[in-house]
Amino acid sequence: MPATIVSALKDAQRVVITTHTRPDGDAVGSQLALGHFLKGQGKDVLMVNQDACPYNMEWLPGVGDIQLYKGSLAQVEFIAKADLAIVLDTNAASRIGTVGPQFKGTSALKVLIDHHTDPESWFDLMYRKETASSTGELLFDLFEAWDLDAIDYQVAAPLYVAILTDTGSFRFSSVTPRLHRVVAELIERGSLDVADLHAQVYDKKSREGLQLMSKVFSTIETHFDGAVGSMVVSRRFLADTGAPVEETEGFVNHLLTIEGVRIALIFTETAGGTKVSFRSKGDYHVHKWAQAFGGGGHRNASGAFIKEPLEQAMKKAINAAPRYTSVQDEDQESLSAEDAAYLSSLMNSQN
Repeated sequence: MPATIVSALKDAQRVVITTHTRPDGDAVGSQLALGHFLKGQGKDVLMVNQDACPYNMEWLPGVGDIQLYKGSLAQVEFIAKADLAIVLDTNAASRIGTVGPQFKGTSALKVLIDHHTDPESWFDLMYRKETASSTGELLFDLFEAWDLDAIDYQVAAPLYVAILTDTGSFRFSSVTPRLHRVVAELIERGSLDVADLHAQVYDKKSREGLQLMSKVFSTIETHFDGAVGSMVVSRRFLADTGAPVEETEGFVNHLLTIEGVRIALIFTETAGGTKVSFRSKGDYHVHKWAQAFGGGGHRNASGAFIKEPLEQAMKKAINAAPRYTSVQDEDQESLSAEDAAYLSSLMNSQN
């Protein structure tokens, strides 16, 4: 399959690239790496997304070339006349937001490069591996099949960040010996200072972000005999601290450092409902759990959006754990009415 995708890329002249809403490091890093690589091959490239890059990715080389989709005449014409329309790191039209209708409607060859489950059927070509650590890793496969010598700093740095962030700094089970060899190629070819790259991504917490972390961590609860951990990001916490919700990225992973916790959930309250992020260790898979609430993702990292207020969403999601995982709690529901009331009072009392 890499050969088929590479052939399509070589034949194309006008290429448009997008990724999912609220893009993360893998999404932005992959988009920038592919965009720069293609420009280096003489292609006319448009990178366009519904949402802006996260604050800790704004330093990446070429990030200013990513346009926010406004439905402008120039954007609509480029997409309509493109030879290739590439979707990265997601596989559903709804997940690319306002760009979705234009991508589905264009006569361009539609290409998916992704590592998530259950892709939609409107793509003409797909390069996808659910076992891949990241979309960034899949892009390296394509670059390797085309021209490794074309990898310079502007390709290597964002691609390294894509892999770094989607592997939890190389600590997830998706990390393989081969992936380390990929990363070694990127470091060498891009002359990367990996300590600096890590600091640029992870050492940019604001004072407000740390205050938010304190409030969120005060809501930590464990369930099912300590196998499941949860935490809450309320709208009041965000308002009181003034921190952007993007600063909660990575909070959920701290729950997995608690001894005995195998599954972690972070509930983020929004105006229209509750966003739930699921993380897990080893054979404790969470993707079917997320799918039960209209979401999806990977076996150990998934997400969903529940169109209900925070407390109801928490109760539904947590109490569903035994149906979709191996955790057991035969005696009582994991989030009792008393627990919910406690969390509500805690969130409302913090100033």
